[in-house]
Amino acid sequence: MICNLCPRRCGALRTDTEGEGFCGMPSVPVIARAGLHYWEEPCISGSRGSGAVFFSGCVLGCVFCQNGKISRERWGKAVSVARLREIFQELIAQGAHNINLVSPTPYALAIREALEEPLPVPVVWNTGGYERVETLRSLEGRVQVWLPDLKYADSALAAKYSGAADYFEVAAAAIREMFRQSGPCVLEDGLLRRGVVIRHLLLPGALENAKAVMDWVARTFRPGEVLFSLMAQYTPQPGAEGLLKRRVTGGEYRAAMAYLENLGISAGYCQDASSARAEYTPAFDLTGV
Repeated sequence: MICNLCPRRCGALRTDTEGEGFCGMPSVPVIARAGLHYWEEPCISGSRGSGAVFFSGCVLGCVFCQNGKISRERWGKAVSVARLREIFQELIAQGAHNINLVSPTPYALAIREALEEPLPVPVVWNTGGYERVETLRSLEGRVQVWLPDLKYADSALAAKYSGAADYFEVAAAAIREMFRQSGPCVLEDGLLRRGVVIRHLLLPGALENAKAVMDWVARTFRPGEVLFSLMAQYTPQPGAEGLLKRRVTGGEYRAAMAYLENLGISAGYCQDASSARAEYTPAFDLTGV
């Protein structure tokens, strides 16, 4: 196929076996792991875990990515649409509260086909936030929970760290579309059944960027309509340079939490600083594939 699924719109030729363009992936889903995952927000992981399917390839180029083995090295196993559907069913049989599609954008067409028949649990679209509105609209009715990052409000930072100077305007439009589809958050027994959870990973030396992200959320949504998750888990990766060589300081994180509180954004989560540990990255070893 000639692919324009993501905002790069590179028109790459992607076949069942080869991929070109930015993501470099074939058109069939490539998966590195599928299993119960307990490290998402409590309303996603619950007590039994989220049924996380980790897809290979990515539409962003984040220099600090903790999943580099699959995002940059594109490691994984290609599966058919029928097998993808089986994986969903196997995770549900293991007790998964939901099916959590991690970095799914390059495979939106195959995923849409796999979800043609509704599942008995919510489907979570777990994304870096860099999405085309048109692609999201094609998934309407198949995804119940949206879990986007909102990494940047600062275009210079977005260009430097993720190779996407247009990140904010693209992600903001995408999140509005996600909210249009899901509506305000609906929780049952502490688990999210429908809605949007906006994540922001606080980066070293980027407190003003975080404040601008929080400002946009406060301006755009009424209290409680979406959940906001402020994350402290940034971990320096091999080869990190400049500010990215260090972790977020306690002062930076306390300042971000205070700003969040002052804005009146109370629905959501603030991650404990102890989450900045490499062992929270799962093993990409084809488990469940």
